[in-house]
Amino acid sequence: MLRSSFSNNLIEAGCDEAGRGCLAGPVFAAAVILPNGYNSSLLNDSKKLSEKQRNKLRVIIEQDALSWAVKSCSPKEIDEVNILRASFYSMHRAINSLSTKPKLLLIDGNRFIPYEDIPHHCIIKGDGKYLSIAAASILAKTHRDDYMLDLHSKYPQYSWNNNKGYPTIEHKMAIQDFGLSVHHRTTFNSNIR
Repeated sequence: MLRSSFSNNLIEAGCDEAGRGCLAGPVFAAAVILPNGYNSSLLNDSKKLSEKQRNKLRVIIEQDALSWAVKSCSPKEIDEVNILRASFYSMHRAINSLSTKPKLLLIDGNRFIPYEDIPHHCIIKGDGKYLSIAAASILAKTHRDDYMLDLHSKYPQYSWNNNKGYPTIEHKMAIQDFGLSVHHRTTFNSNIR
């Protein structure tokens, strides 16, 4: 079972991103503050859940959270600053958009650019350890998937409804056949052209 908090007495925001390894689309990040002592046997790392489970949990998280926000960095920004920095900037934007200011940040992964004066802990595989990070992973993933599904309606040739921009064989073949779209990350695609 995932832990409800790291500190027991501080307002904590869990942060995670989705879309770092994609060839197309923005990187999304979420920040989530859950109520103190929050419990859920359903919340887990978004990668361990089905699409149906993620979408169901998204509604619950958005209702139950004290505050939540989802923000992104565009493919252009990713190409300008690199994907790691863009992931951190997306997290910063999400944290900045919270209606409640957290006193502690729980970051999924092993690195982070500090945000203002708020202390943080980087937690490897944190989305499988802390509820707030798991909640953030679900929001980042579902919001990004919705974005890519919307893009698919305009660019059906890349099958983003199936691959969400990840480098599947089908997606790579579509890039060879149709070239890059304005939504592709050019720094990720130099070896595919």
